[in-house]
Amino acid sequence: MELPLEYNFLAPKQSSKETPLLIMLHGYGSDENDLFSFADQLNEKFMVISLKAPLPLPWGGNAWYEITYSENAEKWTNIPQAIESRKLIIECLEKIKEAFSIGDVYLLGFSQGAILSYSLSINYPELFSGVLALSGYIEPKLIPDKIEDQEYPEIFASHGVQDPVIPVQWARQSQQILTKNNISVSYNEYEMAHGINPQCFNDMLEWLKTQNLL
Repeated sequence: MELPLEYNFLAPKQSSKETPLLIMLHGYGSDENDLFSFADQLNEKFMVISLKAPLPLPWGGNAWYEITYSENAEKWTNIPQAIESRKLIIECLEKIKEAFSIGDVYLLGFSQGAILSYSLSINYPELFSGVLALSGYIEPKLIPDKIEDQEYPEIFASHGVQDPVIPVQWARQSQQILTKNNISVSYNEYEMAHGINPQCFNDMLEWLKTQNLL
């Protein structure tokens, strides 16, 4: 299967007429192999496809968009690049649907991948059934100024209270945006930095069980 982005693929252990799809979106400076290390614990019913971001970084790894930091430590996001990456992810989804009989589609994003997962689910809610947003936040410039009153994917969100990369306050503000707009979210904080600890991973699995996907 040819996609606009490089990827890793794992077929589901159980077959069905309409296979649920899990699309993995890695973080800044990583690649398609990172989150894919979890794939064999998630593919009971899921078809798992881990995408590689399009922008190679000089020191290794890839990014969905460039980031810089200002003198007061505020992060600057290259919005045009983020929008272009979002388009590529949707193109990948369209190609996957052409190749397979796909049912519900879920996003699993970490850090920059979680930021795009939030953006995709809010801008294109009809395409997705759920989102696992790990150590990310909602970038206001990547969502509509006014979130329409409609059905949105359910969200599992996690964040480390000692995260030095994305402050936990940004994640908390994102949850306020979601609840204000009646978007269902299970938000969880952990005693960890910028990562996924065992408790976070186990809670994520339990959430997927409530969706009847494990």
